[in-house]
Amino acid sequence: MTATSPWLPLGAAATTLVLWASAFVGIRHLGESLSPGALSLGRLTVMLLALLVLLRGRPGRAPTRAEWPLILFGGASWFGVYNLALNESERRIDAATAALVVQIGPLLVALLATLFLGERLTRWLLVGMAVGFSGVVLIGHASATSSSGDLVGVLLAAVAALTFAIGVLTQKKLLPTMPALQLTFWYALVGWVVCLPWGATTVRELSAASGDTWGWVVYLGVFPSAIAFVAWAYALSRANASTFAQTTFLVPFITALLAWVLLEEVPPLLAFVGGALCIGGVLLTRRR
Repeated sequence: MTATSPWLPLGAAATTLVLWASAFVGIRHLGESLSPGALSLGRLTVMLLALLVLLRGRPGRAPTRAEWPLILFGGASWFGVYNLALNESERRIDAATAALVVQIGPLLVALLATLFLGERLTRWLLVGMAVGFSGVVLIGHASATSSSGDLVGVLLAAVAALTFAIGVLTQKKLLPTMPALQLTFWYALVGWVVCLPWGATTVRELSAASGDTWGWVVYLGVFPSAIAFVAWAYALSRANASTFAQTTFLVPFITALLAWVLLEEVPPLLAFVGGALCIGGVLLTRRR
């Protein structure tokens, strides 16, 4: 092992955070060019092709009869409904605000784990949920009273956070028996099937789209999706998982910076306060 190798996982994690943040900006940028269904199907199509390249054309063994229900539920939620809800959300609210709301995802993971996986309901989990959801209420108020957002957009971002949580829980049950990259392929395939009803719309809108729109769709499918996943898996496999997991709280703030530079938009100040409450609520749930 070389002297610089300890920096490689950190670099992989940092790359992932920037790519994930850029996805919010890309979705916001494409909001006026593509409908939510067309953007979802186009992005997932590119993602599937990129994953097949990473898997060298072989997605591995097919899921077993016992694994299929979780893959169908997780893939439909995380890659299907999540994309549709987030894409529509970002047509209504700015990228950074959407990223702030989605950060309650880990809080919902903890809540659902107590309901369906038998994990203990602690005092800190209750306190964290109260703080985190008060942050969502504050963000909703800030967006509802802002000229650049509305409450429906915030609620759709919360739906995206919920479907993310469902996807994480199903993935947690499946990862002991299936490699992460293969599992991601099957999830993406299910999400792609969920978005197929928008196939005709996707063909019509992309056939009339500009080169800029095509470039962003390809970027979203390859970089924040396939490559970011590989980089994150590399980081987690070589360092402390809980330490790197907490760095995801930087995504909304990186998103805000990118949106300010690329889109010239800044979320309401109260949205940042609400986002801080969301992040604080998630951190409180991890206290013992």
